[in-house]
Amino acid sequence: MPHPTSRVLAVLELLQSRGRISGPELAQRINVDVRTLRRYIVLLEELGIPITTERGRRGAYMLVAGFKLPPMMFTTGEALSLSLGLLAARNLGLHASEPALASAQAKLERVTPDAMKRRLRAIEATVSIESGGLPAVHANATALMLLTHAAHAAERVHMHYRSAQGEESERDFDAYGLGFRGGAWYAVGYCHLRHGVRGFRVDRIIEVQPRDARFKRPGDFNVLEWLNRSIATLPRAHRVEVLLHTDLAKARDAFSPAIGLFETSADGVLLRVRTDDLAWFARQLARVPFDFDIRTPQGLRKEVLAHAARLQKLAAIEH
Repeated sequence: MPHPTSRVLAVLELLQSRGRISGPELAQRINVDVRTLRRYIVLLEELGIPITTERGRRGAYMLVAGFKLPPMMFTTGEALSLSLGLLAARNLGLHASEPALASAQAKLERVTPDAMKRRLRAIEATVSIESGGLPAVHANATALMLLTHAAHAAERVHMHYRSAQGEESERDFDAYGLGFRGGAWYAVGYCHLRHGVRGFRVDRIIEVQPRDARFKRPGDFNVLEWLNRSIATLPRAHRVEVLLHTDLAKARDAFSPAIGLFETSADGVLLRVRTDDLAWFARQLARVPFDFDIRTPQGLRKEVLAHAARLQKLAAIEH
């Protein structure tokens, strides 16, 4: 099935080549229904393409008289930024869009001088982008695009979702935004099934359909902050409290942003963590460049001492 982005571009190409074309015919040419076609027309208008619409059952669409797409021209900095962006997209789990990424790279090279082409190809050959230490999960690119548009336009959607346990459910959803964390894309917003803010893995979304309803997005909502706090406070086997003898900026720089909750205190920074693996957290503490005091649990002290002993043995072997 063609990607919706390809269909939107096909609509633009047909409007440029045909001048005037009826809605039913245009929808038939790109193999969608008339309602979906209207969404594509809105997307083009949001991109700044001026389109005239004739109302009625046999209404038609046409580009505003005299409108022509300008030739693509980029400065050196713009071309390099776009090429790096395309390279990064391949590392963000958008594997369903790889043909589109390759096509975009080819078009970028086609409108740049030979000297710039060599620089763009050098980026492809020499630059590697880490997506956060974990392999990126293949995202549902169609759902990602529809949810991005819904979040921007504050339009409600109906979502069909499959949980990690394989259970399927449906709900109306107000998408506040999307974030990429730990190798996966998440959509965060108000779930009308659970009556609260929830996060959903985009790769587990089966289908997204627009609803004829709008919502008001909270003005100060930060998707990544919500994700980090939500994941850091999931129920785990052990509740950890460690006092870090440093300031808040250095504390956050020493750990993954989602490791736990940081709280400034008179003596430093209190880090609260939930974990199922105390040995793993002991290894995280061993890496920090400042002192710390373990408040709880007692088992974490034993794991830190055990890890220190292992490091001493390794150091003795190397010498």
